Amino acid sequence: MMRLVDFSYEQYQKALRQSAGAVVIILPRAISSVPQDVVRQFMEIEPEMLAMETIVPVYFAVEDEELLSIYEQTRAASASQGSASAAEVLLHTATANGFQMVTSGAQSKAINDWLIPSVEGRLTGLGGEDLPTVVIVAHYDSFGVAPWLSHGADSNGSGISVLLELARLFSRLYTYRRTHAGYNLLFFASGGGKFNYQGTKRWLEDNLDHTDSSLLQDNVAFVLCLDTLGRGNSLHLHVSKPPKEGTLQHAFLRELEMVIASQFPEVKFSMVHKKINLAEDMLAWEHERFAIRRLPAFTISHLESHRDSRRNSIMDRRSRVDTKALTRNTRIIAEALTRVIYNLTDKGAPADLQIFTDQMQVQQEQLESVMDWLSSQPRAAQLIDKDSTFLNTLEYCMGRYLKDVKQHHVKADKRDPEFVFYDQLKQVMNAYRVKPAIFDLLLAVCIAAYLGVAYVAVQHFGLLYRMIQRLSLKTKQQ
Repeated sequence: MMRLVDFSYEQYQKALRQSAGAVVIILPRAISSVPQDVVRQFMEIEPEMLAMETIVPVYFAVEDEELLSIYEQTRAASASQGSASAAEVLLHTATANGFQMVTSGAQSKAINDWLIPSVEGRLTGLGGEDLPTVVIVAHYDSFGVAPWLSHGADSNGSGISVLLELARLFSRLYTYRRTHAGYNLLFFASGGGKFNYQGTKRWLEDNLDHTDSSLLQDNVAFVLCLDTLGRGNSLHLHVSKPPKEGTLQHAFLRELEMVIASQFPEVKFSMVHKKINLAEDMLAWEHERFAIRRLPAFTISHLESHRDSRRNSIMDRRSRVDTKALTRNTRIIAEALTRVIYNLTDKGAPADLQIFTDQMQVQQEQLESVMDWLSSQPRAAQLIDKDSTFLNTLEYCMGRYLKDVKQHHVKADKRDPEFVFYDQLKQVMNAYRVKPAIFDLLLAVCIAAYLGVAYVAVQHFGLLYRMIQRLSLKTKQQ
């Protein structure tokens, strides 16, 4: 047993080498109270724990009074082994409390026919049938070493929060004919993002290969993927291929740079170019799924590298999201997107023109509420099915602002599955207070001695009676 503040990779490996029956890592109730250096250290260790194969079961438990009491007694018993006196060690070993930990769960089994759901909705543009389409995508699922503790606040609760706020803002613009743009807006909350973007992959296959009429087939201007936008003073536009000048992708890049430079000079912006490596088992960013199908796409994030440990950690909690930074980033994206859709720069609009103000401003309170809702529950893909409360609520929220809201489902191929989920992700562990074997031996010796004394007293009762009588007479005479 080890607490998070005392946890290190060396201790973890030592426990595995010693063939421990199990490893229990105790997490504090409030992650925000843990020192940041401890959080960063665990985030760096987490991928190595996931990659390491071991036959020793590893459990994570949230601390409470009873669990901390067990931990302290166990640690005290371990510390006593270093006492100077062998007699002290023996005595403490015989009298100390031990604990036997027993889990009630059965052996984990693969879950067959598990569905990964995604949700899409749209705002139809004003004009002809062949209007360009802007696709806005964010995956909703979280990931970490323990699925039931994976709340994914920044990754990617922040992305879903921005997607819902953009849907709200543009639904208001598309309500009035005067501000109804000539672009279709397609919103997609994808599932299985942490499993190589399986929801996006199947959605693309259904829309490009298995249907004759789809907004993705006609005229896609670009795909904007939202990922980890809840912290920091930097934004990075990740691309697989730098956009060419004269394209709408390049126009969006130019508008982003202009909005940030004129209205948010404290934000550092850069474009990060990374080619798709098909030899890797996992894609780096979600836009690569679209780029493989030759759709112009990019991902915007405050992270510079896809290998950042903050994307896949149980330490990614609500306290790690700065609502002010999230609101600012939402406004940057909304302003740049609006300038592209309405072609404001070419129409002579100044760079410092603030579009979303007054009643149309980005609502920080709403972003905060959505973040509180998203980060209050684990959202690992293994825990969310098509009938889950979370998915129904997400579908309802998108339905408030968008049209034709519907679910898409992904099921693993039975012959060659790309992902396999298992049950028994959460178990009850019972702790039974036990004494060591030496305590039974010591107790047997004490009982034997007591019985021996009683036997001698009974066998020589006359002698014992006379001795007591003499002693009592001497006492009276004195």
